[in-house]
Amino acid sequence: MTTVLITGASAGLGAAFARGFAAKGCRLVLVARDKERLDAVAGELAREFGTVVEVLPADLLDDRECAAVAGRLADRTRPVDILVNNAGFGLPAPFPYQPVEDEERMLDLLVKVPLRLTHAVLPGLRERRRGAVVNVSSVAALLPTGTYGAAKAWVTAFSESLRVDMEPYGVRVLAVLPGFTRTEFQARAGMDVSSLGAALWLEPEAVVARALRDLALRRPLSITGRRYRAYALAVRHLPRTFVARHLARARRAPADREH
Repeated sequence: MTTVLITGASAGLGAAFARGFAAKGCRLVLVARDKERLDAVAGELAREFGTVVEVLPADLLDDRECAAVAGRLADRTRPVDILVNNAGFGLPAPFPYQPVEDEERMLDLLVKVPLRLTHAVLPGLRERRRGAVVNVSSVAALLPTGTYGAAKAWVTAFSESLRVDMEPYGVRVLAVLPGFTRTEFQARAGMDVSSLGAALWLEPEAVVARALRDLALRRPLSITGRRYRAYALAVRHLPRTFVARHLARARRAPADREH
């Protein structure tokens, strides 16, 4: 039976990934800081799908707790077949209007943690010549959209490079690039998204369904929705200077907005 470890699994896309893999009959290892919420998700999945769920509470920004999750991924006696690097958060203000300590924490969670956990799981996957790593990036990775977009651009590039390196061993690697998705992400980041039209929003279940389909098809990237796929195609072909100027007009620094 396939075992899947998912970070950030207590809500949002992480919980949707847990549900998607549970529906396929997979065993789950769910990781997040909030044990109570993890237990609730685990109980719901067990009741609905009969899923075997292991709950692993951990703050991935704590070195010791992150090391415990890495140790679980490296445990050859209880192999993990699929790693989903989903944990993350955003910040409400652009660089450099946010405390640098917050910027460093975000960078650690979006870049350092997936690097560390992927490094832990890969030897076993390569040895068994099967399995997968799913990295949740963002369409923000395709444009110059601040430090969050820069970190997600690293996730996408890392995934595409790793996919090439792991293909001879039968290990799949997928970068998932969601657009605006109805989760707790925006509220937790303190983002004002009230001006966004309904057509721009995605449901987490749709993002996960597309990702699981693209994973099965061994595609390198997964982008949900025609609008976002068209957007991704456009920004990959438009001149970067044009894109940068357009974004600069659309996004002004907080200090500028006060005048």
